[in-house]
Parts: sequence; C-alpha cells; structure tokens
Amino acid sequence: MDTLKNALKGTFEVYNLTTVRQGLVFTRGEFMVHPKIPDKSTTANPPKLLDQVRDKLRVKHYSIRTEQTYSDWIKRYIYYHGKRHPKDMGAREIEAFLTHLAVEGKVAASTQNLAKSSILFLYREVLEIQLPWLENVTQAKAPKRLPVVLTVSEVQDLLSRLTGTHSLIASLLYGGGMRLMEAVRLRVKDVEFSRHEILVREGKGFKDRVTMLPESV
Repeated sequence: MDTLKNALKGTFEVYNLTTVRQGLVFTRGEFMVHPKIPDKSTTANPPKLLDQVRDKLRVKHYSIRTEQTYSDWIKRYIYYHGKRHPKDMGAREIEAFLTHLAVEGKVAASTQNLAKSSILFLYREVLEIQLPWLENVTQAKAPKRLPVVLTVSEVQDLLSRLTGTHSLIASLLYGGGMRLMEAVRLRVKDVEFSRHEILVREGKGFKDRVTMLPESV
C-alpha cells in the first residue's frame, strides 16, 4: 500500500501524457494552455475546416487522441481527392477513398472503420450533411485470431521483471482491470484502502466506475 501512496504523490515522468480537460493539456506532469481555436465572432475570416472539426470534437468531449486521429484521416481524405473541399464531394468519393485503403493500402478492418468514422463525423457533425448508405465500399477483411492468454506463472514472471512505477502500473492494469490512462491519472483520493476499491473517474465513455484494488500493491 505504501508503494502505491508514494507513487501517487509524484508525477509519472516516464510517460508523455496528453489529455484535454477544460482547455488545458496535461503533459509530463505540468499543465499548459491548450491551443485555442479562433473565436468565430471575432475573426474576420471563418475558421478553417480542421479547426471546425477540432472545435466540434472538444464540444462533444472527445479525447485528444481521437481529435488527432480524426483530423489526420480527414486530411488524408482531402489530399487523396486533390485537396477538393468535402462540401464538393459525397458518397462516391468517400467510397473510393475507403476502397483504396482496403485494396491498395491493405489496411486492417479496424483501420478502415476508423477512417470511415472520421469522415462521417466531418459530414454529419461539422458540415451537417446527411450521406446515403455507403454500400459500394470494398470492406477490409478482419482476421480471425484466437486471443493470447498468459498463464498465472507467466504473468508473475512478467511482473517480477518490472520495477518502480512500471511495476505499480502493470499491477493495477492486471489486478484491477484498469486501462493505461486510467491508471496513470489515478489520484490518492480515488483509492479506498480500507475497502480495497479504486474509483475510476471519467473512464471510457466518460463514465465513473469502481474496481478492485489488487492486494499485491
């Protein structure tokens, strides 16, 4: 328990963290102001398309990683069609781009779905354009693989090779079922040592939940 308490008092310098909360970026244990999107009411020119995308994503409380990923796929979609504005394109161009990813790019099904989600967000949430059903897309094939499950002895051997903060976080991930960023953001006040519980704040879907505190920590 003392190991966990001591680790939570400091900052996890070994991680390069980035997360947006109310216009702030937390990186390597320090807060700094997140780059602001120009105010539509005070700028002479309307904000650029990608700025509008980032604005909408932040309003809907998407994570900084999702913001970066969506922006990247939207940019790739625009460049693929010779920098044409998305307003001048539609379902045919989207289908061509997604098919290109599967056929020429040979991307995984999850990657193609992520690109599709990014582009649909652009049209539905930013441009407010409803698209027809994209039925002419060549779907990337999702491989069927069996999960790799480590035995108890293999897990113990793996954890025994870690030290310090790495060992603590790995124990929380394995013993408490926490995600990486949930463990990194953990605070002392979120740990109930007497009840052996951890309160995970703003987990996936921005929902709080309670999980167990592993006895090993």
